Amino acid sequence: MAVILVTLLAVALCDRPAWAQVEPGGAPLPMPLDPDLAPRPSANAARATGPVRVDGVLDDATWAAAPVIDAFWQQKPRSGAPATERTEVRILFDDQNLYIGAEMHDQPGYRPIIPTLQRDPNTRDGDAFGIMFDPFLDGKTVFSFFFNPGGAVRDIQSADDGRINNAAWDAAFDLDTRVHDRGWTLEVAIPWSQLRFDAARAPQVWGMNMLRRIRRKNEDATWAPMDRQWQIYVSSRGGTLHGLDGLETGRNLSLKPFVLGSEPSGDLQASDTTSFEVGGDLKYGITPSMTLDLTLNTDFSQVEVDQEQVNLTRFSLFLPEKREFFLENAGVFQFGDQGTYSTRTGATNRDFTLFHSRRIGLTPRGSPLPILGGGRVSGTAGPVSVGVLNMQTLREGDFDPENFTVARVRTEPVTGLTLGGLFGNRAATAGGLAKNRSYGADLDFQALNGYLLVQSYVAATEGTDTLGAPVQRRMAGRLSAGWRDPFWEVFALYRHFDEDFAPGIGFVRRTAIDHGYATIGVRPRPDWPGVLEINPYLEAHVYSNLQGVLETRTSTVGLDFDFRDGSVATINASDRYEHVFESFAVRGSEVGAGRYAFREAEASYQTSGARRVSGRASVGGGGYFGGERFSFGGNVLGRVGHQVLLQLSADHNRIALPGQPVTTADVYGANLDVFFSTRLLTSAFVQYNAATEDFVTNLRFRWIHAPLSDLYLVLTERRDTATDRVLDRFLTLKFTKLLAF
Repeated sequence: MAVILVTLLAVALCDRPAWAQVEPGGAPLPMPLDPDLAPRPSANAARATGPVRVDGVLDDATWAAAPVIDAFWQQKPRSGAPATERTEVRILFDDQNLYIGAEMHDQPGYRPIIPTLQRDPNTRDGDAFGIMFDPFLDGKTVFSFFFNPGGAVRDIQSADDGRINNAAWDAAFDLDTRVHDRGWTLEVAIPWSQLRFDAARAPQVWGMNMLRRIRRKNEDATWAPMDRQWQIYVSSRGGTLHGLDGLETGRNLSLKPFVLGSEPSGDLQASDTTSFEVGGDLKYGITPSMTLDLTLNTDFSQVEVDQEQVNLTRFSLFLPEKREFFLENAGVFQFGDQGTYSTRTGATNRDFTLFHSRRIGLTPRGSPLPILGGGRVSGTAGPVSVGVLNMQTLREGDFDPENFTVARVRTEPVTGLTLGGLFGNRAATAGGLAKNRSYGADLDFQALNGYLLVQSYVAATEGTDTLGAPVQRRMAGRLSAGWRDPFWEVFALYRHFDEDFAPGIGFVRRTAIDHGYATIGVRPRPDWPGVLEINPYLEAHVYSNLQGVLETRTSTVGLDFDFRDGSVATINASDRYEHVFESFAVRGSEVGAGRYAFREAEASYQTSGARRVSGRASVGGGGYFGGERFSFGGNVLGRVGHQVLLQLSADHNRIALPGQPVTTADVYGANLDVFFSTRLLTSAFVQYNAATEDFVTNLRFRWIHAPLSDLYLVLTERRDTATDRVLDRFLTLKFTKLLAF
């Protein structure tokens, strides 16, 4: 720990400023601008004077009417310096679409890196162009699009000035790209129905920012200068777009029906009868910023299965939501321990969230329960964000039908201060007596150029049990404050959870505790060969029970490296104390009640994702509740062009407790993706969890026959290898079609 403390101090005192860098020949580079102090740029869109043919070639005569936007500034590797390659962007519009034409120039002989053709790819692994729009210029309803040279798209809906992001949101648009000997070209038409804006407002002034990524140089450059700690969907750091006048929103009405046939089987299935179902989703823009979503016979058979995990703790694991209907506008409903950007905050939604939509229509094992349908209204009305959700499930085996209701409101009375509240109700229907109510209020305050962030919430749960007896009110709360600028990172947090605090529609990892957390670190950018940024830090957690008895104490010292080639390395060591009041089992071994003090360490390295063969490896271990633990894990990703991806992963855990046999808990996985085009995709995902002896298979075929319209063929199977029993098997054919009016 002393070594890291010395490193923190030495780096803080000796860090060389960015303008001290020199050319390879020894001449100093020109002084860059300060991204945080630079003025925000503005640009103009032009009304199209003729038709636009989206073919990846900007040769339509009307493109000449659009002003050229070509000033981009590096985020990395040299923050605030001009981009090393020229990017030219033009923006047009007509009554139907917003058009974006971009020329990404590059030196002859260099081809852009295209890592994949899958929808919603990790665009950090290759070349990319990104653009953000904030139609209300308030950070509450932000749309971002990231395109790679092969035509793959990652679209994101953001709120709360980029602190809440939903990458599962999908938009419909017309897109084409072209790679040539001078770089690559992008041409896209986004229908106005896919964006939310107030057509009556004049003049139209939107927030906007753009990103150009040149992966072979590990260079990111933005139109509005931004330090690398920010993403382009942080709209307060963007510029403005003018000229979008005379717009009409239209009806903003769409219907997406589906037809599916499903053949279930397996020992855990109540029926193995082939079923045929119809259903669908309806979307209607009540106002330019408020949307109504309705769903009937909701089905999620096409969703990829959960990633298998090994739990070496005595607390529950968090599994993320993957279902499209619940992910859309999910940011409006978020309440609890939300992280911010890449800052260490001591707790995330994996520790507590008052609303977790996985509690709707899924068993605790993750098996689907039938959903009759439901509705959602979400959006903004001036300074107020609103979300109301109601869903009804049906009876399935031992699971009673239930109704779920969630209402969320947030408002910004003054700039930087957000106040909100959430109410949730889960109730058994058809004569059931169990009810669970949860409610709370929260506060976020951001100031001083966005560097200072204060977060707080108070929440409660109550209700009745299955016999109708009342369940007493239980409380939870948080107060935290943090500072994150380009160099310093400081954060402190306090949380309290009553015993039996139980949000029926949420997730809480640990109750009956008082939790304190603090961290301090720096992020210097030294002029070291191959190094982009380092991050030495200290952090500590303290958990006490409600009688003031110390349960857990963890002190960690760490050092992270961000390299210029895109790779990342981390090292950390921890000193832990655990007071276990009740024994718990880990893969057949038992940790007895008692007090334990031990140390552990971990190191990891992740290569640049732009390589044809890339991967991650981590190794850790040390003491473990009076015994020893050794863990090793990682993955290898190989690419054949940008059309075939094979990823192999493994996590091995070896535990040796005194007087007990050595035990292991391992998870293995293999994922093969084959992309015939951006519209025809196949995948095979198999996993083996040695801890539960489950073998999980998920095979998917997807044909995107029109924007947001799909044909899926999916086989999912879970097999118990110990008894060679098929627990669940589903073979599903599903067809969807988006109808816009």
